[in-house]
Amino acid sequence: MTTDPEQFTEIYHRCNSLAPAVLQQFQNIIYAYHRANPRPMPWRETDDPYRILVSEIMLQQTQVERVKFKYAEFLEVFQSVHDLAAAPLSDVLHSWQGLGYNRRAIFLKRCAEEIVSCYGGQFPRSIAELQSLPGIGPYTARAVAAFAFGIAEPLIETNIRTVFIHFFFHGQEKVSDGEIMPLVATTLDQGNPREWYYALMDYGGMLKQTRPNPGRRSRHHTQQSRFEGSNRQLRSRILREVLGHAGVTLKQLQAMLPVLPEAVAQNLAALQREGFLVKRQRGYRIADDASHLFSRQVQPD
Repeated sequence: MTTDPEQFTEIYHRCNSLAPAVLQQFQNIIYAYHRANPRPMPWRETDDPYRILVSEIMLQQTQVERVKFKYAEFLEVFQSVHDLAAAPLSDVLHSWQGLGYNRRAIFLKRCAEEIVSCYGGQFPRSIAELQSLPGIGPYTARAVAAFAFGIAEPLIETNIRTVFIHFFFHGQEKVSDGEIMPLVATTLDQGNPREWYYALMDYGGMLKQTRPNPGRRSRHHTQQSRFEGSNRQLRSRILREVLGHAGVTLKQLQAMLPVLPEAVAQNLAALQREGFLVKRQRGYRIADDASHLFSRQVQPD
């Protein structure tokens, strides 16, 4: 059984389709690696849509090992979608510390609130309904549908993109998701989308560790900016200090943070303007009513 990407690429582009034998060979390669190299992860042991949604939001731009720890810790505090919906935003952000991208925590809380208020706490099953939730984009909606409900719809994330570029676009640059999606749809295991997508993700992760990352040949590849020393880090530290010292003043924050006072003032004003913080008298607190932060057009996927 060949695993030569040059051969797969040549066959696919010569015929502009996958013959059944080639499709089966590709699936066999992916499944064989996945089953020989299992990667136990807590969110793979459940079909609870709430727990799967929590994991999907956490895994966006965050290392798996860090998520494993925070996932268990977060679910110990917010055991159900009802618990998360009812919790103060400050409690949610406190539990989220260490994952970064605090806006994702707020999206997750708003999702919980809408599931409770609009669906009686029962997760919607259709992709259209899932994607209508605050902050849920095409990938997350399809991932929850596949992993929780076994709904087989094509989806693309970074590791899946890596696999298809490696096998079917050998030597090509600037490969678009539009070129990849027909292959994702054709090769999808309709009877077991859950295991198939986990297998693709595992194979893509292996490719990134063992060779120059094929995903860099994607038209959509972007290099994540450094967190250390970034303005994103400063915003995160400001939120952390406000969480730990409710009512803290601008001057106190400027004394706590080893950056220019103007940078603290500018970011504090931005966080207040964006609705993360509120000012009471001279001090700042987390804005527990953050519903105004959200628009249906804003998607984190």
